[in-house]
Amino acid sequence: MSHTLFTAPPVPSSPAQLLTTAARCHSPGTAVGNTPVLWIGEAFTGSRRGFWAKLEGANPGGMKDRPALHMVAKARERGDLEPGAMIVESTSGTLGLGLALAGIVYGHPVTLVTDPGMEPIVRRMLAAHGARVELVSRPHPQGGWQQARRERVQQLLDTGHGAWCPDQYQNPDNVDAYASLAQELIAQLGRIDVLVCSVGTGGHSAGVARVLREFCPHLRLVGVDTVGSTIFGQPAAPRLMRGLGSSIYPRNVDYAAFDEVHWVGPRDAVWACRKLAATHHASGGWSVGAVALVAGWLARSNDPDTRIAAVFPDAPHRYFDTVYNDEYCAEHGLLDTEPPREPDTISTPWDHVVRGWTRCTHVADPTAAREALA
Repeated sequence: MSHTLFTAPPVPSSPAQLLTTAARCHSPGTAVGNTPVLWIGEAFTGSRRGFWAKLEGANPGGMKDRPALHMVAKARERGDLEPGAMIVESTSGTLGLGLALAGIVYGHPVTLVTDPGMEPIVRRMLAAHGARVELVSRPHPQGGWQQARRERVQQLLDTGHGAWCPDQYQNPDNVDAYASLAQELIAQLGRIDVLVCSVGTGGHSAGVARVLREFCPHLRLVGVDTVGSTIFGQPAAPRLMRGLGSSIYPRNVDYAAFDEVHWVGPRDAVWACRKLAATHHASGGWSVGAVALVAGWLARSNDPDTRIAAVFPDAPHRYFDTVYNDEYCAEHGLLDTEPPREPDTISTPWDHVVRGWTRCTHVADPTAAREALA
């Protein structure tokens, strides 16, 4: 596949012509979707190969604008969410931004439960968007910050007043919401051989892959997790990266859909984020760096004709004080280290505890595996 250099589009001959070619949105909700794809090539992959990045950071709040709007719309249709009732949810950030948008679009107050790891800029923007933000003070002994947040959400729901929780970890509407993203990818790329997705709630990997396989039945799905996450069978550990990984087992994760999984550490994700920013002027947060690292390796490792699509869930702006802050990165030992050219490989997720970039082609539901061993 050949790729020509970028050529700027012709300048419109008049302001009136410019108006006819510009997108127009009559509601903030209609600004979601139709995000671009960008070729990430030789400067990043180190070869004459590359992959296509779906830039979900072009949405108003990021990729989770899609499920936030969809889950709220479906709950209203079913009568689960009454007009004007409170929306309550646990979030590390991106879904919170989406729910704040949905609250504005559909006229609902929004309360979001988070933890001290949420970036200050996100907390302030959520407040600016009209959402109420609650912070839990300590992690749950087994389920970490996520379980602590979920328990606080339940306490808020138990107070009555008709509040509703989307429950992004278990809600099938979270998965269904990504049909539009998959359809856009098919329209943009025509054929996709490998899809690379970060995994947190499991929503977008399950939803996008399910629809893509209707058009591309031989699609390979590669999941990207963080070290310290329990999703694919590793033990829970403190995690620096947010937006991917989990200390619980979300039911929306479609284990059978995955062909392999990679665990990535924060040092390698920072390197990838900064490399993207310097070479392609398109980057994002922890999930974007982790996904780009894995997609770049897949581009180098596969036949040049293999068409790889990677979902970049967000933009870089909220990470100015973490990923893109030299003092923060130096404090956590995340600077001046290039990742290895290849990931380590393990036979099963239970072989040993992974500490850095590691790959496994045996993917299974860890809760089912434990039940079988009991």
